[in-house]
Amino acid sequence: MIVDGQGGGVGRQLVENIKKECLDCEVIAVGTNAVATQTMLKAGADHAATGENAVIAGCRKASVIMGPVGIVIADSLWGEITPAMAVAIGQADAVRILLPMNQCDNQIVGIEDVSVGRLVQYSMEEIRRIRRSKNKSCNMPENSL
Repeated sequence: MIVDGQGGGVGRQLVENIKKECLDCEVIAVGTNAVATQTMLKAGADHAATGENAVIAGCRKASVIMGPVGIVIADSLWGEITPAMAVAIGQADAVRILLPMNQCDNQIVGIEDVSVGRLVQYSMEEIRRIRRSKNKSCNMPENSL
């Protein structure tokens, strides 16, 4: 599951890269607003939904949740992340891959200043690592997350 807000640009890049790399993975895009959702859907997400309840419900089923780090901080993304969304994502029984973006009054120290494109590449490396790890530990097929 990919969660994004504002214009959905980060989510779009994540969807495009995941679909390129893992053609048979199911990608659920959840936007905090309709524009973000539509952007991720156009990028190739298999399913899409919008809003607080979509985030909460999606977190119950997701095995991996991706997005900018602000998705786990209440009132971030210029107020688009509600406290309930942040709690649901933070408490989900899923692996969270969070892109460390220094925006919206949240500054993450100790990270290199790289482009969103490079952060997406790092995310794809982590997805590969997770898939390898799960395949070894559970004898899961390569297309499972």
